[in-house]
Parts: sequence; C-alpha cells; structure tokens
Amino acid sequence: MATFTWVADFGAVRKSEPKVRAIKFGDGYEQRLRFGLNTNLKIWTVQFRARSDQEATAIESFLDAREAVEAFDWSPPSGSPAKWICRSWTRQLDAYNLNTISAEFEQVVV
Repeated sequence: MATFTWVADFGAVRKSEPKVRAIKFGDGYEQRLRFGLNTNLKIWTVQFRARSDQEATAIESFLDAREAVEAFDWSPPSGSPAKWICRSWTRQLDAYNLNTISAEFEQVVV
C-alpha cells in the first residue's frame, strides 16, 4: 500500500461525526444507537501551502493515481497511522512556482 509522505501545514482540521441512529418518541424522549462497527472514523481537511510546482505535481499525481478508490497510509498531525482515501482536492496557483493543495482525507477500514 502506498504511503502519503508529505507533511500538511498547521491549521489542519479534524472532523468527528459518529454514526448514530436515533428514534424520537412522541413524548420528547429519544433513543440513540451506534450504527455499524467503525462508528467514529475521522475526516481531516489539510492544506499544503507554498509548494513548488514540482512538489505540488507530485502530491496531485499521488492522489490522481489512487482515484479516490485505493486507500493509502498516512499519519495525521498528532495521530496514529491509518488508512485513508481522498475524494476531492484542489490546486491553487498562488504565485510563480508557489502552489496550494487543499484536500480532505477520509479514514477508511480495509
């Protein structure tokens, strides 16, 4: 399995959204249950700012090669290594030979 080795800039955002099923009763009560086996997988929004054309192309090529299907290894900031996919990313040309890549990495179980 391929490993994503580039280090994200400070300001990365981790999102948690546990999978829960809720049943609301007419008297105001609600019952909540975990849904599935891995109910609290993380989503990281990351940026790679001020990257050269060569480095930005390498990052994009890595993500293009996986096409949001093949998982890759990545160690998030202050986290443990896990398996991830990237469904979408953008590349912005900030100045000559300076690029910003923004991406959203979703934790998966394979």
